[in-house]
Amino acid sequence: MPDAEDPAVERANVTPSKGRPTPKRSEAEKRRRQPYSAPADKKAAYQQSKDRDRANRSRRMEAMRRGENWALPRKDQGPVRALARDYVDARRGASEYYMFGVLFLVVLLFIPGLRQSAVVDYAVLALLLIIITESTIVGSRVIRMAHQRFPGESTKGVRMYAAIRGTQIRRLRMPAPRVKPGDKI
Repeated sequence: MPDAEDPAVERANVTPSKGRPTPKRSEAEKRRRQPYSAPADKKAAYQQSKDRDRANRSRRMEAMRRGENWALPRKDQGPVRALARDYVDARRGASEYYMFGVLFLVVLLFIPGLRQSAVVDYAVLALLLIIITESTIVGSRVIRMAHQRFPGESTKGVRMYAAIRGTQIRRLRMPAPRVKPGDKI
């Protein structure tokens, strides 16, 4: 039977003190407050606000370029979207050159002899067919990989996300690609 005089037994169910008295609310609020010195005129206050906002934007933009999750837009956040980005960035596809193809088709439209023929129409249809086929294949592979690697995560919208990223010019993709073409994902 434990001894009633033993301090260890007595203190077993007592929370130890923090060693100082609890401060009054007014004292805690005073400590929390920071001195604020507002600029003397509106123009200086506006400039200070602009500088602060510019610094925040540039910090966020740099973090977004690096691919940090907190700085990414909502549509780019999450492990499944990161997997989709990496998968699309690690491969070369015909869709990647879509914008160059559209530019070429616009040039073809300015040639008077081709305006009346169906060559440009068939070229547009072929380009769309290639993009749709490739996007479907890439999207289904990304979804399959996402289900294997992240079983509980939602894959809603990932197919379209991968398709749209695949049609963008590689250098203009945001967030910037983390992997090089040909890397294993």
